[in-house]
Amino acid sequence: MNFTKFPRRKYLQGPTPIESLPALSKTIGTDANLYIKRDDLLPGAAGGNKTRKLEFCIADALDQDADTIITCGAVQSNHARLTASWSAKEGLDCHLILEERVKGSYKEDGSGNNFLFELLGVKSIDVVEGGSDMTAQMNKKADKLIAAGKKPYIIPGGASNSIGAMGYAVCAEETMGQLNEMHLDIDHIVVPSGSAGTHAGMVVGMTGVNGIIPISGVNVSRAKDVQEKIVYELAIETAEKLGIKNGIAREDIVCFDQYVGPGYSLPTDSMVEAVKLFAKTEAILLDPVYSGKAAAGLIDLIRKGHFPKGSNVLFLHTGGSPALFAYMNTFRQE
Repeated sequence: MNFTKFPRRKYLQGPTPIESLPALSKTIGTDANLYIKRDDLLPGAAGGNKTRKLEFCIADALDQDADTIITCGAVQSNHARLTASWSAKEGLDCHLILEERVKGSYKEDGSGNNFLFELLGVKSIDVVEGGSDMTAQMNKKADKLIAAGKKPYIIPGGASNSIGAMGYAVCAEETMGQLNEMHLDIDHIVVPSGSAGTHAGMVVGMTGVNGIIPISGVNVSRAKDVQEKIVYELAIETAEKLGIKNGIAREDIVCFDQYVGPGYSLPTDSMVEAVKLFAKTEAILLDPVYSGKAAAGLIDLIRKGHFPKGSNVLFLHTGGSPALFAYMNTFRQE
C-alpha cells in the first residue's frame, strides 16, 4: 500500500506494543491465547486510536489552509478529546458538536473527557439532542465561522471517512510487520466497531498486505446488519482510495451485536466485568463505551468456544480510559 500521495502528519512515535495476556487468559479459563495491540498508548492527550486517523485528517485540513477544526461525537467522546488535542498541538481552533445520546448525560462541569475538553482549550461546545443530524449541525457551525472570517475544516464523527480510515490500514500493515518479526501466528483479531473507521481500515489494510487474518468487530451501538453495511461501504471506499485491486469481500465484514446492551454508552454487567478483569489481571485500563464492551464480547466469545482450541487471538485496544472517571458509580456498585 502506498500512503505517500496523501497529506499526513507524523504523530506516531513508532509501532504500539503487542503484548501477551497470560494472566487474563488463565483467569477466564480459556483454551485461547490472548494478545493485545496497545493503541491506548498512542500519543495525544491520554492516547487512543483516533490519533492514527487524525494523522491524515488534520494533514488534509492543513493542506487546505484551514485554521479551525469542527468535529462531533457523544458527550464523552474520545474522538473529540483527541481532535482537540491535535488541534491544540497544531495551533488550530477546535469547535465541538456533542450529541446527548442519553438524555441528561451532558454535564458542563463533568469529569472524564468533558473536563479535558476544557483543559485543551476547545473554543466552543454545542450540545444537541440525540438523533440530531450531526452533519447538518457541523455545517451550520462552519457557516457561522466562515461569516466570522475563519477557515473551518469538518472532521466527521470518529474521523471515520476514507481519509481517517487510512490510519487503520496503516495499523494493519504495522501489525503484520510486528507479527512477522515476533514470529507470532495470530488466528483472529477482535476490534471495537463503532463509527466504523477502525474496523473498516483494519480490514482494508489486512487485505492490502495479504495478511489473511480474519477480523471481527464487536458493536458498541448498532444492530449487526446495520453496522456491517456501514463498515463494508467504508471499507470499499477506503480500498478504492488506496488502489487495492483485489477488493473487499462482503463476508470479510463480521460484527457481533450481543454486547451493546440497552444502548450506546449505557453500562452492562459484562462490560464492568471485562474492565475489572483487564485492570486486576494485566493492569490495563479499558473504557466503558468502546474497548470495555468489545472486551466483554471477546471474553464471552472465548468462553463459548467460538475460537478453536489453542487459537491465538489479538484484541485491538482503542483506548479511552479518561471516560472511566465519568462512570465511577457504575464500577463501585456491587
